[in-house]
Amino acid sequence: MTIRLAEERDFPGFLALAAQVEHWFGPMVGEAGFHDAVREHVRRSAALVADDSGPDLLGGLLFGARPPVHHVHWLVVSERARGKGTGRALMAEATRRWVRGPGTIEVVTFGADHPGALLSGARVFYERLGFTPAETVAPGPEGGSRQLFRRTVD
Repeated sequence: MTIRLAEERDFPGFLALAAQVEHWFGPMVGEAGFHDAVREHVRRSAALVADDSGPDLLGGLLFGARPPVHHVHWLVVSERARGKGTGRALMAEATRRWVRGPGTIEVVTFGADHPGALLSGARVFYERLGFTPAETVAPGPEGGSRQLFRRTVD
């Protein structure tokens, strides 16, 4: 597995990843706003992909920063790569490339009562990376609860 900066040619791979999680996050594949966000992150060299030279991406990450606060805007690991260190590798590379402390890294994920919280493993994933649950934020487009997770970096 290789973690690398995303390129325009990876756009269909981002859509394929999004299709796998729309039931949890709401519509993305057909949404112009999502397309624009992916392309903008790629253009700014603020997007990573996990690739194994197979036909599909293993994962993708969109990142942003306004130091001292850094944001994981979107992180999805393909169904076939979940539980195999892909998300951890994407986060490690994002942190290495873009995070300078002192500061924090923030990510919005499912609220504890959201069906995707347990099924996706997202909350446990972030907790294992040292993130702690913080304030509740606005519901997602599908109406499910969301919560901010935060990790301090030195």
